[in-house]
Amino acid sequence: MSETRTTIGHLEKYMTIWVLISMLAGFLLGKFFPELGVWVEQFQVGDVSIPMGVALFLIMYPTMASIEFKELVKAVKSPKPALLTLVGNWIVAPALMTLLARLFLNSYPQFTAGVILLGIAPCTGMVLFWILLAGGDVAKGVVITAINALSTLILYTPLAALYLGVGGIPIPIDPIAKSVTLFVGLPLALGQTTRWVLSKTKGEAWFKERFQPIIGNVAVVALLATIIILFSLKGEIIAEQPFLVGLISAPLLAHFFIMASLFYVIPWFLGFQYRDAATIAFISSGTQFEVAIATAVTVFGAGSGAALATVAGPLWEVPSMLAFVKIAAKTKHRFSRSEGLIA
Repeated sequence: MSETRTTIGHLEKYMTIWVLISMLAGFLLGKFFPELGVWVEQFQVGDVSIPMGVALFLIMYPTMASIEFKELVKAVKSPKPALLTLVGNWIVAPALMTLLARLFLNSYPQFTAGVILLGIAPCTGMVLFWILLAGGDVAKGVVITAINALSTLILYTPLAALYLGVGGIPIPIDPIAKSVTLFVGLPLALGQTTRWVLSKTKGEAWFKERFQPIIGNVAVVALLATIIILFSLKGEIIAEQPFLVGLISAPLLAHFFIMASLFYVIPWFLGFQYRDAATIAFISSGTQFEVAIATAVTVFGAGSGAALATVAGPLWEVPSMLAFVKIAAKTKHRFSRSEGLIA
């Protein structure tokens, strides 16, 4: 099996430290310079923040450039990981998040609604970076996230209505389309074009040994910039309402680690390879917070508790994903069918 994991270099070795520093830096910027968040949010095209969009694109582009096209073809012919992930995303995840929301936030109905909206929206974007970092199968991740995007258009509205008990919930087509186009489709097209051109002109060895480490470091720097932006935008909220943010975070963190662990262990029981198990675990546990935020704002209002709850989601996505990358790295030897895996 061909290698699809970018060599990220020295930045990866101390990733946890860099992430913690970035979270703190973003929080302090948001607390002491709240006007910075207002300034950043002014740079938008439609409802897409340009600084955030650029950072997310720079995370995804190296990830997509790491994929060999033949691996995409193989991924389409291997449906079992996609089927298991669909079960996780659309049957287990919404029910589990609803249970956790009722358990932790029973006295806060709008927070409960926002958390449930997060649990129903499966991730279709940056999760591919974490799959890459963990040595999972990015090509299968691309195929599964594409299926998730299409199934979201069909399943999100009825499931939201079912679990919230609220009728007339609009389907958030716009954020789904933008997220998939800007952070999956475009990086995939440019990444594969870059790989093809440089492999033809410079050689495959040059691309893997010289170019991939450089863009891998760019991806890590872009990730840290994303964290700083996120925490700077919400630093004032965290400082003013730490108890509420902590309360909302409890079911979100519990949901992530339960889903990630469950859909990492189930593939192990079923005899899947590590790369498939890691891919399934990350996609099953991730959430597409853009869709949840758009729905909460539309249905409950921008100043609602539901909107605040959905905004808390992305704050913990990076630390949670990074923690599970470490867990996966420590346990990958447990998979018996590990031939061809990246050390």
